[in-house]
Amino acid sequence: MRKNLYLIIILCSLTSCYTYQVKKPANPAADNKLANKTSSQMQNTAAASQNLTVQQPPAPVNIQEKLAAGKNVKIDVDGRSYKVIVDRWEGDSLVVHPVHNAKKNLKFHKNQINSEKIAEKRFSQPIADILTVTAYSAIGVGIYLLVR
Repeated sequence: MRKNLYLIIILCSLTSCYTYQVKKPANPAADNKLANKTSSQMQNTAAASQNLTVQQPPAPVNIQEKLAAGKNVKIDVDGRSYKVIVDRWEGDSLVVHPVHNAKKNLKFHKNQINSEKIAEKRFSQPIADILTVTAYSAIGVGIYLLVR
């Protein structure tokens, strides 16, 4: 029982609440459906519903805006995945360094980077909640074993 408890404590201490998540663009189709429902309730004219059903094309993704200096990101370059911190842009080339090695510099051209797989490091609330519940449960079990 003690070995299992120690294993759980060690695993919880090694787990991070930060994950790399790909930012999803807003879904214009869902916004149009919602706008159509509210519009039909307010007005029943055909002209108003035709104006709202026109879909806008998605905005082009600008890699240089996504990869601003100082961001901690996970990028996919030519099939390989890198966890890096962005240093700067030099023309069309991105200068970065790996997360745990600030002395090593890497340089990638913007055409090599897969813009759909750029994941930013973000705080993950579900993981934090799981860790909190696990810690409280372990404390409760510890207190129960001490009292018993």
